[in-house]
Amino acid sequence: MALMPVELCFATRASPATGTVPRRRATVRCAATAPAPMGEKTEYRDGPLERAFMGLFARKMEKYAGRKKKPGGEEEKKAVWDWDYESFVDVSRRVMVGRSRAQQQEAVREVLISMLPPGAPEQFKKLFPPTRWACEFNAALTVPFFHWLVGPSEVVEVEVDGVKQRSGVLIKKCRYLENSGCVGMCVNMCKIPTQSFFTDEFGLPLTMNPNFEDMSCEMIYGQVPPPLEEDPVSKQPCYPSLCSISTPSATICPKLQN
Repeated sequence: MALMPVELCFATRASPATGTVPRRRATVRCAATAPAPMGEKTEYRDGPLERAFMGLFARKMEKYAGRKKKPGGEEEKKAVWDWDYESFVDVSRRVMVGRSRAQQQEAVREVLISMLPPGAPEQFKKLFPPTRWACEFNAALTVPFFHWLVGPSEVVEVEVDGVKQRSGVLIKKCRYLENSGCVGMCVNMCKIPTQSFFTDEFGLPLTMNPNFEDMSCEMIYGQVPPPLEEDPVSKQPCYPSLCSISTPSATICPKLQN
């Protein structure tokens, strides 16, 4: 049985004066330690905060995807709280339609930039120059802040330019890849834009190495990413049994070639 990575538990504490337990209870977030096996989907129980993040990102991406229309032709409108992970992935899939690989990546970059306050990249560069400390600090932040997007992860030791440091993040089974089942979405809508965003906009090199055999992914802060043409992911075929827009006969996912 899959564990529940985003589940709200409740803790109570007795009053030291009376020994009684107050009616109001504090919430504690439970973290999962293991995803579902390959071929099965991990079950998540998203709270209001996670759904808010999904809604904010999805509404920004709708600018490039176009809003879905109801049967009568009227545009479907959703509040931030009405989004779930499946609808967030659906928006990502619609962004891909009719766009080249470069256009998909540029759309995601613009969405990420739009989420930041003015001058944020410049301030980030001042606060986090590409030092070992900055790389390890950002790796530590990634685990809790990107949990809603990629699922359970942990900080791991990696080697960057011959130096061992704890600036790696191992995503145990990427929620985005698991739900989309699409190699092209993984590479064009996540890996390449995220690498570029940190490396080019923030000045902090980042390389992401997805493992398409078990859907895990290694993020390495401080390592300059290779050009896509030299990256092993550029030769990755589709998931024929998982992706609704796959091309089973192709030796390489078509979304990685145009």
